[in-house]
Amino acid sequence: MTAFIAAILIISSCGQAWNGKKDDTKAKYIFLFIGDGMGANHVATAESYLSYKAGKIGGEQLVFTTFPYHGTATNFSANRHVTCSAASGTAIACGSKTDNNKLGMDKDGNALKSVAKELKEDGYKIGIITTVPINHATPGAFYASVPYRGDYYEVSRQLPKSGFEFFAGSGFIDFRGPQNDMQPIDEYIQERGYNVCYGIEEFNSLPDSTSKVIFCQESNREESADNYVSEGKKTEDATLAQMLTLGMDFIGSGSPFFFMCEGGKIDWTAHDNRTMPMVADVLEMNDAVEVAYKFYMEHPEETLIIVTADHETGGLSLGCGNETINWERLESQWLADGKKNTLDRESNEKMNKECSIGWTTHSHTGTPVPVYAIGKGSEKFSGRIDNTDIKGKIL
Repeated sequence: MTAFIAAILIISSCGQAWNGKKDDTKAKYIFLFIGDGMGANHVATAESYLSYKAGKIGGEQLVFTTFPYHGTATNFSANRHVTCSAASGTAIACGSKTDNNKLGMDKDGNALKSVAKELKEDGYKIGIITTVPINHATPGAFYASVPYRGDYYEVSRQLPKSGFEFFAGSGFIDFRGPQNDMQPIDEYIQERGYNVCYGIEEFNSLPDSTSKVIFCQESNREESADNYVSEGKKTEDATLAQMLTLGMDFIGSGSPFFFMCEGGKIDWTAHDNRTMPMVADVLEMNDAVEVAYKFYMEHPEETLIIVTADHETGGLSLGCGNETINWERLESQWLADGKKNTLDRESNEKMNKECSIGWTTHSHTGTPVPVYAIGKGSEKFSGRIDNTDIKGKIL
């Protein structure tokens, strides 16, 4: 009996005790953060760096690791043990497994309806935000359906059909099509009811009557955004937190909303096995989560925040033949390079090993990814789930 009472007390202390009444209503405000390529190992590595900066061995936490509900999500695709971002993005957005490289459709080629589209039909305003191109796989899974993720121009052409209120990212891959002979995609989209702006200053100059907007980084005006950038962030680019803040201000809190925010460059730096840039990208996403968390604190009964990943990239290990991480050297090299990736692959691999950071691959791995949640309905995301469960749990 004593053990039973203790268990009840533990459950009741989790912050959202069950009151005996089943509540299947959706949260009014929903934030879904996807760290592309971010495994639990990337999270642990970022927290180890934060602890080093605080003069400690460990103990520092990211905002989202303090959330009360934690779980893991399996992420295999329909035809591969190791998923790609298109298949995993589709699984998260649409709740269905598909083959690698298919986007927004099932393995048989049938178009799927994303959680964002369903919420849009229910009266929610929608924001899709990423640190990489807006027509990349993860954001594209929420509004497009194509048999091959690399058909970037067609993904872009499908964006206006969504009617989503806010998009933000670095820009568009294949800005004038794969052969550079098509109509500039910003013109195409603007002809279909969107204001396309470049940079924060231009965004702030939009007319008050603007109802749908696409924010692109100033550095990619009238040209294709890079598909893969190993140098790190351009200094003039808006951060993920800034883009989310712009989107929240634009949409407002009068109507229900859904934001998908992707930390897309975590995957890119992990593919390159660049430790410090990867940590910086995790911290950038954490800053955006903090924006959502502050909003949650003002609307705790109506807000749901989920933080997860589509897959793990790099096979990262915190420790590689030594029990002490040489953060001082890793950081010094990164700062000396102006936060760029100037070391060649061999020199970078040598430095990682000497600093006791292990990487096993330059590709994705099939390990389950973490899930963190707080707010209305967040208890549904604890324990072991599959990435296809996320859509249904949100709805």
